[in-house]
Amino acid sequence: MSAILHYLLLILGFVFLIKGAGYLVDGASSIARRLQISDLAIGLTVVAFGTSTPELFVNIVASIKGNTDIAIGNILGSNIANILLILGISSVISPLTVGKGTVWREIPFSLLAVLVLGMVANDQFIDKSQSSLVTRIDGLVFLSFFVIFIYYLSTIANRIEGMEEHVPAKEHGLVKSISLVVIGLIGLTVGAKWIVDGAVQLALKSGMSESLVGLTIVAVGTSLPELATSAVAAYKRNVEIAVGNVVGSNIFNIFFVLAMSSIIRPLPFQQRANIDLGVVILAEVLLFLSMFTGRKRLLDRWEGIVFLILYVGYISFIVYKK
Repeated sequence: MSAILHYLLLILGFVFLIKGAGYLVDGASSIARRLQISDLAIGLTVVAFGTSTPELFVNIVASIKGNTDIAIGNILGSNIANILLILGISSVISPLTVGKGTVWREIPFSLLAVLVLGMVANDQFIDKSQSSLVTRIDGLVFLSFFVIFIYYLSTIANRIEGMEEHVPAKEHGLVKSISLVVIGLIGLTVGAKWIVDGAVQLALKSGMSESLVGLTIVAVGTSLPELATSAVAAYKRNVEIAVGNVVGSNIFNIFFVLAMSSIIRPLPFQQRANIDLGVVILAEVLLFLSMFTGRKRLLDRWEGIVFLILYVGYISFIVYKK
């Protein structure tokens, strides 16, 4: 199969993935409405789960197929893109005022997620083991943190403004709702498989590593829902969603997506991935510090431009290095 066909497979995979996520969100929201669940509760799950669904399905397929470098690279790359690329673009569109709770609770919790990943993934440094592995037990620990995060979200749901604008408004019939969920799941599964297959073949044919493909092409592609949600939220001045969507997705990516991936198949962690892990930590710290530079609790346009420059620099570095 030629490189052009591999690129086509990758592009079609992203189309199926994004459309599948849309259908799944639409159908699930409609079912929730029929069960008389509030718009706010639906919105909370739609924005958080819905935008992270592409990463979840890509990682599940990658774990099942044994492409663990793509699974880990996808999460690290997505979390970097979420902060430096997506929040960078969103803040250029409109400066983002960040709630006090997000500054002091959600951003630190997101930083905690990547620090926990760094600890469990570095057995070679901590325990002097022969290799580093994100094990099934580690995955269960991640899920425990995830439960705590979900409980936290349930306590703040009534304080999130503008969430309703991001909830699909239609209530379909039960058969159509279930059909949308099924079609969405099929689209996500097929799209994820094509993305992983296309990424692996591109890596083999072009001499790129699977981790590089995961950190760049796959990571940015699976972050498109976050980009769309945060950019639209910034444009509509729903700033809590613009920032909360990104921070929440970063937490979901580690404590849920990576947890499920490692439970399916323990994930070997290459020491070179510590560079990418360090960039995630740096991005989280910079996001936190940006709340105290210039205008307080505001991600201004100039800070967004700095984020974008850093992201371009990071991509250039890993392409040159790998």
